[in-house]
Order: sequence, then C-alpha cells, then structure tokens
Amino acid sequence: MKQIAIIGGTGPEGKGLALRFGIAGHQVILGSRNQSRAEEAAAEITSLASGILVTGASNEEAVSKTEIVILSVPFEGLKPVSTTLEPLTRGKLIISIIAPLEFSAGQMHAVNVEEGSAGELTSILFPESPIAAAFQNLSARDLLNPALELHGDVAICSSSEAVMSQVSSLVSDIPKLRPVNAGPLSNSRYIEELTALLINLNKLHKTHSTIQFLGI
Repeated sequence: MKQIAIIGGTGPEGKGLALRFGIAGHQVILGSRNQSRAEEAAAEITSLASGILVTGASNEEAVSKTEIVILSVPFEGLKPVSTTLEPLTRGKLIISIIAPLEFSAGQMHAVNVEEGSAGELTSILFPESPIAAAFQNLSARDLLNPALELHGDVAICSSSEAVMSQVSSLVSDIPKLRPVNAGPLSNSRYIEELTALLINLNKLHKTHSTIQFLGI
C-alpha cells in the first residue's frame, strides 16, 4: 500500500484518480486549500466504493503524511501552490497530471508554456523532488465510474529511470491501463497538448475517448 496525496483533489480528475487508487488498495489523501471541502470530496469518493481509504485534509497536511504527491491543480495555480508545498515535498515523488488548457471560440486549446510544459515547470518549482508527468489523457467521468473497466495507455514522461519505474507500477495498479515510457520530461508538452485534442474529439463525437499506442 502506498500513501498518495492528490493536491487539487477536489476536482473531477483528482477525485477520479483517488477512487481508482483507493480501489487498488492505496491510502489517498485529497488535499485542498479548504479542508472541509477536501473532507466532503473524500466522503463523496468513499460512498462510491466500499472499504477504500480516502480522506481529506489541507494541502500541507496531505503532503506531509504521504510519499507520493500528485498535482492536479489548474495550471494557473501551479506556481502559487509550489510556494507553500515545495519545502514539504523535498525528496518525495511528484507527478504532474496538469494539462494547461483554455476554452475559446467553442474549442479547447493548449496554452503555451514558457518553460515548455507544466511538467517541466513543475521540475523547476520543485527542484529537490523527483518529477514525472502522467495521467493527463484519462477521462474524469470514466475514472469516477467504479463499475467501468478502463482501457488505454498512460504516457509517462520522466528524465529518471527510477521514477519511470515507480510511476509505471502505479499505473499498472489500475486494471487494464498500460504504462508507456514516453521519454524525458521535455516530451510532456506533447502529452499535455494531446488533452485538448481529446476533449475536442469527445465533444464532436459525444464520447469519452482516450489514447492507445499501437506497435509498442
């Protein structure tokens, strides 16, 4: 059993991953600036599956009690949250699931990130933590349906083989999801941008598509 903090865990993606990791047997703490909101979100998740260990706490308490930190905050919240959490996360594995997006003219668009990607910015903001980028392309609605078996690939970007192995193991804990080594953290921009395409495709075709890499 791993201890996982999901910062920004009250959003749909964070709650969905909390549910799936809880079902997999991990202990999950949903972090939020508002502790009561985190506790409410945790209660919502535990009502969806019996026997799972999902609780809510402040962001600071969540990261202090766990070994893995998943960043699920909106892109504009990444820098502010780093100022308070960076000292508490040193040496801990940080996984960015952030995809910088904006909606305009009826379409979802990828936001240009000066540092290259949210994953690369995370590595700058948390210089003393091992960093990976993953899980950006999964449907929150599908994650939140415990009766639904997930299928697809999870692209993982990291410049560390050890981190790649750790995150791959975490992906494999969710049945039918396959971890795929997508190369160094500099490749995370392409995975993040793909999220915008998936959202637009899903809107166009009224579905919840994800990604699968054939031939690997």
